Amino acid sequence: MVGEEHVSMIPAAPSKVWSAEVNGQPQEVLSPSNAILLDVLRDKVGCLGVKRGCDMGTCGCCAVLVDGEPRLSCLTMAQDANGCSITTVEGLADGAHLAPIQQCFADHGGSQCGFCTPGFLITSQALLDKNPNPSDEQVACAIEGNLCRCTGYQQIIESIQAAAAINRGESDLAAPSSDAHPDPHPSGPD
Repeated sequence: MVGEEHVSMIPAAPSKVWSAEVNGQPQEVLSPSNAILLDVLRDKVGCLGVKRGCDMGTCGCCAVLVDGEPRLSCLTMAQDANGCSITTVEGLADGAHLAPIQQCFADHGGSQCGFCTPGFLITSQALLDKNPNPSDEQVACAIEGNLCRCTGYQQIIESIQAAAAINRGESDLAAPSSDAHPDPHPSGPD
């Protein structure tokens, strides 16, 4: 569109104040009253880990936790999540330290291109919050709404089971790469 010749065919939706706790931080933004949660989180709050995939609720890329329940943000009106606690993939980590589910996806090849990974991580975390010891069948059922075109799902299931073992205390999480490491050559190179 060039210049001021454009005349809107329908009136724009009125803006409303939207507020929620996003990843533990209070947020208050002005957004159109008919905005979907996906657009508010990405465009107004800055949570770019929430991915726009299909816009029809069939791929799971836009999954977020709303008051602990997984929701497709492309199908959720932002005003329906007003005042809620929302967790995006960015909120799973503890600062620079990845959550077990995130680390296990990296360690076990649960992500390939990575586009679908945020949705899988959110859905997987929701499963592990409710069921700390899921069977492979329960894992497959929990992630059936998430589509991946790269991995073939076996590595995703293995990643989720590895995170479950860490959460149960049966396995240790690798030390974060941001932790200090000893100098491999304390006396200098040979």
